[in-house]
Order: sequence, then structure tokens, then C-alpha cells
Amino acid sequence: MLLCIDCGNTNTEFAIWDGTDFLATYRASTEHQRTADQYYVWISTLLEAKGLPIDIDEVIVASSVPRVVFNLRVLSDRYFSTRPMVVGKPEVSLPTPPRVDPGVTPGPDRLANAAGTYDRHGGDCVIVDFGTATNFDVVDEDGAYVGGPIAPGVNLSLEALHMGAAALPHVDVSQPEKVIGTNTVQCIQSGVFWGYIGLIEGLTKRIKDEYGKPMKVIGTGGLAPLFAQGAGLFDVIEDDLTMHGLTVIHRFNKEHA
Repeated sequence: MLLCIDCGNTNTEFAIWDGTDFLATYRASTEHQRTADQYYVWISTLLEAKGLPIDIDEVIVASSVPRVVFNLRVLSDRYFSTRPMVVGKPEVSLPTPPRVDPGVTPGPDRLANAAGTYDRHGGDCVIVDFGTATNFDVVDEDGAYVGGPIAPGVNLSLEALHMGAAALPHVDVSQPEKVIGTNTVQCIQSGVFWGYIGLIEGLTKRIKDEYGKPMKVIGTGGLAPLFAQGAGLFDVIEDDLTMHGLTVIHRFNKEHA
């Protein structure tokens, strides 16, 4: 079985792929101090609790946190006896190489998103990925990642607001009942929720205008379903897009080894 690992700045997601379906998906906070042994104890305990065998024999990693990759490599070598594929490294090929400025290495999660999107939806797409940052990934007609804006993430913005303004409380992200809040919590929720709706609408419109062709808008990431309630922002929501993209990249490399 294949272990897919998507390591972001805030959380790291692990998913077990049997070649047809994801059998299990788990999430942990990203900590560069976590050792390979700790990873294995955590993963094996969760799999055993679900009654799944620990017969992982292949691993693929997309990591936006370089300091974590070493221990994930050790995890793969020591416990699964396999050298992991690390997206973004020269030895790992992509179905369609990105078209960006020379010397630029796009985030591995963005490359996986592009591969997963093209496999499921074809080209001419823009992906709105809600994570620590809010990424807009543009996928060209042939499946190439060609860039896209990066905006501060929703939770990051809320945390910065709370940290930078002593009188303002920390609030959860939710859709407020009305735009004009009548207390501090409602006002913050309205500003963040409707502010990000405006951000997404504005940037996707500008992307489409610049791209010059009709585009499908795909939402992914933890907060995508929440913002999908706002104003018909997305044509489709994908809750496992990055992980699916990792399986696509893995299959491509196995087939072209």
C-alpha cells in the first residue's frame, strides 16, 4: 500500500492508498522535532485501532516544511523499507512540468493539486486551496501548473488580528447571520467571512479575465465547504485533492521508471 504524506506549515496529513481507495486519513500538527519513531508509533497505533494491516511498501511526500522531510525519509527507510518519492525533487517527475519563471520551485502541494485536478477535471482550472495560506493554483489546458496568487490564510489573519489588537478577542471562523455586526465577535466574523468571499470573488475574476478562457473553480482545504456557502464561489469542492494528486504523481513515476 502507498502512504501519502502532505506536510503543510500547520498540519501534516497522512493517507493510506490501496490502489483504488483511501482506506484511512489522519492529521497531526506539523512539528519538525517529531522523530521517525514517534511518527511510526502514532501511525501504527491508529491503523491497528481501525483494524488495518501495516503493510505500507511505498511512500510519497509533499512538504512545504523542508526541516520535516528528513524525519519522514527516515520513517520510510526504517519502518517501510522504501525510499520515499519527494515531490519537487529532481528525481520525481510530474505528468506535466510547471511553467513558471526559471529557477522557481513551486510548492509541492501546488504541484500535487495541479496533477490531481487535471486527472479529475482536465485543464483550464483555478484551485482555491484553504490552508495556512490561501493559494490560487492555475492549471493550464495541458495540466501544467502556471502560477497563481498567494493570500494570507483565514486562520492566520484571525490570529494576527487577535495578536495585533489587544482589545479584540480570538473568534472562530463562521458565516455570520448578518453583515453589520452588533457586537465585536459578529463584527470580526463578518469582516473575515465576507472579506474572504470578496477576496476569492475578486481574484478568481481577475484570473479568469487574464487567462482569457472559461475556467472551472475548484475549492479544497479545510475551510472550503464553509466558504462554499457564501456566494456560489466554486464549481466543485474536493476534500482530498492534494492526496489524489500525490497518487497521480506516484503512478506516473512508477509507469515511467
